[in-house]
Amino acid sequence: MKEFLRTFSDQISDVFIWGLLACVLAFALTPVYTYFAYKYKFWKKQRSDDVSGAKLTVMTKLHAHKFRRNIPTMAGLIFVLSVAIITLLCNLDRAQTWLPLAALIGGALIGLIDDIINLISDGKKTAGIRAPIKFAMVTFMGAVLGWFFFAKLGYSTVHIPHFGDIEFGWLIIPLFTFVVVAMGNAVNISDGLDGLAGGLAVSAFTVYAFIALLQGNYGIAGFCFTVVGALIAYVWFNIYPARFFMGDVGSFALGTSLGVVAMLTDTLFLLPFVAVMFVVEVGSSLIQILSKKFLHRKIFISAPLHHHLEANGWPEPKITMRFWVLANVAGIASLILWITGGVF
Repeated sequence: MKEFLRTFSDQISDVFIWGLLACVLAFALTPVYTYFAYKYKFWKKQRSDDVSGAKLTVMTKLHAHKFRRNIPTMAGLIFVLSVAIITLLCNLDRAQTWLPLAALIGGALIGLIDDIINLISDGKKTAGIRAPIKFAMVTFMGAVLGWFFFAKLGYSTVHIPHFGDIEFGWLIIPLFTFVVVAMGNAVNISDGLDGLAGGLAVSAFTVYAFIALLQGNYGIAGFCFTVVGALIAYVWFNIYPARFFMGDVGSFALGTSLGVVAMLTDTLFLLPFVAVMFVVEVGSSLIQILSKKFLHRKIFISAPLHHHLEANGWPEPKITMRFWVLANVAGIASLILWITGGVF
């Protein structure tokens, strides 16, 4: 027992140290990024049309002041590089960290291409990769990672509350792909206010860090704490008024890797509760799209939900902070339910 506690204590020390190192490294990389971002004018261009081609009149009006300030994008590179470096040096494990690291880097590369196209565009239409192409790229990456998850790591079951472990066989690959794509898009859609997506991601990855610790998956826990440490440094500069935006390079990296972590910890059905505000955000966008298509009217003034609240007169910091509060309450409740063996 003493040996077990000593080993457990050592592992906890390691994962917290990795998180601290990632935080310090991200703070150190911030002035480097800032220098190049302002020198080469990484100004994010405002999009005038949504993915369906409709004019973004409400959002354009709400956020016009930000684009007049010339705020740089692609700051997600700060935490992506920090997490990648610490994981490669300290926490590289085939069974536990290869997949989330690959999702982080793969999602970042797809987002980086989109951000670069945005930088060199004239700001019309989507000002980036066309939505179907971006969707196809993320889907392909998710399928490749899903194949590795099934064929190389040997996962083929999913724990379903009240039913136990259900055998999916090779069908776990499309399920894995769906989770990766869904979470990548959810975080991307949520990244619309200063500090919002970064703060929500801190909450979600912290919950999964503790779940992985309690499972004995110290590599996954270390990866999650590394993400949290790097994100804390990023959010420090991203809170209102933001010095920079994470861009798609950051949002897709966070979303896809969070989905992978949920699959590796076999807590798929806990994910919508841990990441509840991401789910709400993407759900509000989906409702808006379906309503406009089939009912020919809008449910929200502007989607996703944070833009609707902005249009109703809520100050940006108020929306962000209240979303953070809700995410933290949901995260703590989810962790307690998981530990006590509640509905999960």
